[in-house]
Amino acid sequence: MTVAARHIRPPRATVGARVPAEVLPVARVAVDVSLAHLDRLFDYLIDERDTEAAQAGVRVRVRFAGRLVGGYLLERLGASEHEGKLGFVERVVSPEPVLTAEIADLARAVADRYAGTIADVLRLAVPPRHARTEAAEEPEPEPRASAPASAPAHLTSAAPTSPTAPPGAWERYPAGPAFLAAIRDRRPARAVWQALPGEDWPARLAEAAAATACADRGALIIVPDARDLQRVDAALGAALGGTGHLTLAADLGPAERYRRFLAVRRGAVKVVAGTRAAVFAPVADLGLVAIFDDGDDLLAEPRAPYPHAREVLMMRSATRSCALLVGGYARTAEAQLMLETGWAHPITAERAQVRASAPRIEAAGDDYATGADSAAAHARLSPAAFAAGRAALDAQAPVLVQVLRRGYLPSLACARCRRQALCRRCRGPLAFAAGGGSPNCRWCGVVDAHFQCGACGFGSLRAVSVGSARTAEEIGRAFPGVTVITSAGNRVAGAIPNGPAVVVATPGAEPVVAGGYGAALLLDGSAMLARPDLRAAEETLRRWMAAAALVRPAADGGRVIVGADGSLPTVQSLVRWDPGGHASRELAARRELGFPPTVAMASIEGDAPAVLAALDALAVPPDGELLGPVELEDPWPGDIAEAPGGAKPGSGLTGSSAGPDRAPGEAPHGAPHGAPNGAPGGSPNRVPGGAGVDDEQAPRLRALLRAPLANRKAMGAALHAVAAARSARKEPGTVRIRVDPSDLF
Repeated sequence: MTVAARHIRPPRATVGARVPAEVLPVARVAVDVSLAHLDRLFDYLIDERDTEAAQAGVRVRVRFAGRLVGGYLLERLGASEHEGKLGFVERVVSPEPVLTAEIADLARAVADRYAGTIADVLRLAVPPRHARTEAAEEPEPEPRASAPASAPAHLTSAAPTSPTAPPGAWERYPAGPAFLAAIRDRRPARAVWQALPGEDWPARLAEAAAATACADRGALIIVPDARDLQRVDAALGAALGGTGHLTLAADLGPAERYRRFLAVRRGAVKVVAGTRAAVFAPVADLGLVAIFDDGDDLLAEPRAPYPHAREVLMMRSATRSCALLVGGYARTAEAQLMLETGWAHPITAERAQVRASAPRIEAAGDDYATGADSAAAHARLSPAAFAAGRAALDAQAPVLVQVLRRGYLPSLACARCRRQALCRRCRGPLAFAAGGGSPNCRWCGVVDAHFQCGACGFGSLRAVSVGSARTAEEIGRAFPGVTVITSAGNRVAGAIPNGPAVVVATPGAEPVVAGGYGAALLLDGSAMLARPDLRAAEETLRRWMAAAALVRPAADGGRVIVGADGSLPTVQSLVRWDPGGHASRELAARRELGFPPTVAMASIEGDAPAVLAALDALAVPPDGELLGPVELEDPWPGDIAEAPGGAKPGSGLTGSSAGPDRAPGEAPHGAPHGAPNGAPGGSPNRVPGGAGVDDEQAPRLRALLRAPLANRKAMGAALHAVAAARSARKEPGTVRIRVDPSDLF
């Protein structure tokens, strides 16, 4: 063979040539790109080889702006409205249809409601793929464990059995049996349930789910945290009599979470309970959606577009014509609005039943309280609180002490000018992690051994708030020889045995005790009510009622002492156990002042130049009003209450969008559906991350957009258009848009 012959190659045959499918060759794809001006569906061609696998709801890979990105095939069409050349779907990732038509429509509605993009919502709705789990024809998790909610659920297709509700369960509420009958009759009843003190609410929710299963329909129950989910899990196992149900939570591992998601998607299980992550669970033939304690901030998604679980369930109830149950010991203004507009009906008990179930509640500063005329009447642990705690311990019952903050001394101030003590390095708040030593920064952790006030130069500190650790230390001195249990931060106790003990817990971390607490001492009430927050009174009452509901009835010696002025309306609502009246007054005040939920409101905040440019381009909806902009004094709040898990409620401020932070460099291969190229859409709404804020940084602004509820869609469209314009032009700076934000001050 000659040298020339060795370099001669045969002509290359055409391999892998793509031929469009003969039947329904066009795929409409929701591309996983969070850029607002590209928030629409795109048309692609389906290769003939992928005809069988390319079904609605499957994951696909497409070429978009010169790179491969993921997406979901929503539907197949015979032809496209786009006149140009279409690209092909590169491949079908899996033939498993993970996105149902209902959840796709819900994701679009949620994106429009919160001025976001469908790609961001779908990231919340569909968990990441786990190939090994998906390969199994039928997922078979391990048998159910009785304790942790994260244990794999037992799946079975056995016929559901009728719930065996004991006397005095839902019958204690006049409208309770009628609501269960409506569920069994497959009627879309909607109710706001005010649970009685001491109510076993997981069992009541399980009974409602069992009634739904009797009608051969699906049920979805949402609770704030994993501890609540564990209780609901146990109650469902008892009420359904071995019928299949499972739990969904974000703390499950990738494999187990995906296994359970597939079980729900395939219809193997129709009763699902979960935390906020389960609100988009694809339960087949929904007959009931329920949520408990809807005022808990854990139910608000901290990632764009920031949907609230209650609102998503309301949307599912309206579109699927299924029953809705919004329950809790307290009542939010949003739930009260549902009642006043007639969209839902109340499920409440008679006043005689409330009085029989509630403990005796009194304010520490009342004239008739123990030690009201002493010098310590207004101390943090008043004589009335001390006497109630001692009486409960003498009766061999545990005592609950609720404090606002975790830690030792979590907030400090200058002893002379009372200005908050901040770190000299990052401007974060200083705190004492334990008794003695020097304060350290809660953000960067640097110890400040030689504090000097930046305003007056004074070098001494005073405590602004007292945490759970310091409170437990003081309680131990006040009640010597008594076991003191701390439940806060990352060390939350689930349940404790009945017996003499003092439990110091932060709001939401109170352990459950069989038989109830003998007394509850609600400290820091004035500090909770004084917070500069629109929902301060509502949130304070919710926290108080959640703790007081764990106390024995007054007939059994149960007492609750509130560390706040007894003349305050919120304290009086607690004393009378009247959450409905408090919610009605709260809603009336917000209606008069023009605050949510009586109006639609959105916040636009970020870098000053970017916010001003966005406001110039914003088309204010009819009858709308623009408030501001105003400069934010501290973009990173340094003195806020912390959630039971130790995370800040506002921790979602740092990086809320999971999508790419850049626009594509070239036109996409797919053709847009329903809008021309460059049409308005949404953009990633993020604020800069980082631990500290420099005084010389450019100021951050925030403006509020307010509109009547009837113009909510117009407001969302206007905000979406602003975000789309910024995204398309690649404008510098950061702007975060939130609809109906919980923090307005």
